[in-house]
Amino acid sequence: MSNSSVASKSRIVVIGAGIGGLTAGALLAHRGYEVLILDQALVPGGCASTFKRQGFTFDVGATQVAGLEPGGIHHRIFSELEIDLPSATPCDPACAVYLPGESTPINVWRDRTKWHEERLKQFPGSADFWKLLDDLFGASWEFQGRDPVLPPRNLWDLWQLTKAVRPGTLITLPYTFLTVGDALRGCGLEQDRRLRTFLDLQLKLYSQVDAEETALLYAATALNVSQLPQGLFHLQGSMQVLSDRLVAALERDGGKLLMRHTVESIQVDKGKVTGVVIRNQKTGEVWTQTCDRIVANVTVQNLVQLLGENAPGGYKHRVDKLPQASGAFVVYLGVKQEAIPANCPPHLQFLYDAEGPIGENNSLFVSVSHPGDGRAPNGLATIIASSFVDPNPWWRGDYAAMKQEFTEKAIAQLGQFFYLTPETIKYQEAATPRTFAHYTARDLGIVGGIGQRIPTFGPFGFANRTPIKDLWLVGDSTHPGEGTAGVSYSALTVVRQIEAER
Repeated sequence: MSNSSVASKSRIVVIGAGIGGLTAGALLAHRGYEVLILDQALVPGGCASTFKRQGFTFDVGATQVAGLEPGGIHHRIFSELEIDLPSATPCDPACAVYLPGESTPINVWRDRTKWHEERLKQFPGSADFWKLLDDLFGASWEFQGRDPVLPPRNLWDLWQLTKAVRPGTLITLPYTFLTVGDALRGCGLEQDRRLRTFLDLQLKLYSQVDAEETALLYAATALNVSQLPQGLFHLQGSMQVLSDRLVAALERDGGKLLMRHTVESIQVDKGKVTGVVIRNQKTGEVWTQTCDRIVANVTVQNLVQLLGENAPGGYKHRVDKLPQASGAFVVYLGVKQEAIPANCPPHLQFLYDAEGPIGENNSLFVSVSHPGDGRAPNGLATIIASSFVDPNPWWRGDYAAMKQEFTEKAIAQLGQFFYLTPETIKYQEAATPRTFAHYTARDLGIVGGIGQRIPTFGPFGFANRTPIKDLWLVGDSTHPGEGTAGVSYSALTVVRQIEAER
């Protein structure tokens, strides 16, 4: 009997049609498994999906893509699936960061030499700190490129991890339990408030926590992946093209995708998954779908909720003890092109209040469309500005007033850089944690994962294998974290694990 025919007998349900779920589903279908993907939303893609309003196309959350370069994770996956990578423009600079009271940005250049010169000019005396990050990134990136499984949960996982280790990897070991804050102190830079502010802004964007809490080894990658030969990309059309191509590959290979279908619970018998309870949102019909394996592209908080009384006590306790993850407040603007300054970079970061915590609307990450990129009609453009927020207040109090206050403040702050008037703003809409919860079903509307602190990073994080047999977790709660590249890597890991068990 062929591998394909063996695989076809294994029925796999994937919960969630975010990029992680779509990637896992498409790869499994391509390898011969019977795959059903379920999602409660209107369109696939999760936090990397798109919506259209009055001729404008807005990326819901994610606006940058890594891993399109030869050997990058998306390049590898799309090559296996035999589908074309979407057209994309390199981001250069990857981000233009404006600190409080400054009119000249810190440009995170794509060229590694230019970025080296920029950071030494911006932060005199910081050479040792940046060299440490560069060295750690080099070792970590080569290690990650050999497909380790982190954290390992059985002998096969441990063998994959062991095979990925080389003598050069060992330079990272002394830094395993250090944060970026520790490295700053080690380099005598703990009093450099300007450098700390820049790092807090960038790391909050990539790791969900600031320099004091972010694991140093994670930061080394997050702060270096914007440069060649890696780099960040701006997709032509919208972020939705990633999802569309994965769905096409899934269906071409016999997989099935059902949108507007909510998975209400995961069924478990004697420590092994047996199926899922599904609700058709259109008809209200509820039924149980049996299966051999489940891949859950959900947050770890949602996974515990889906398991209910079947959630292992220790696993649930660990999830309950996690620090509160961040939500997002996002303003989507459709504007006249004249509202955009000349030579505006595609991605910017602003911090307006140096004294306040980063987030809560005092910092904004901004993505701007460019003429011809498919996001706005001729003569118009889109501006998407997001700020990390505590999701809890959005579920109590005067929601409408809070949303209005945040919207007005965000637009006022954006007006310090863009030319925003009632005449130049053609469309505006805002999203809150409650919006994200409604459309993505993520617990409390949290975005971006659980935070790359030491206890939740890499070898100490949540494994793709769960304590329930034949139940896997993919997405930004697992290694290597958030972003389309990160969740795609977690999906590839799960596919490899499932294949190894065959």
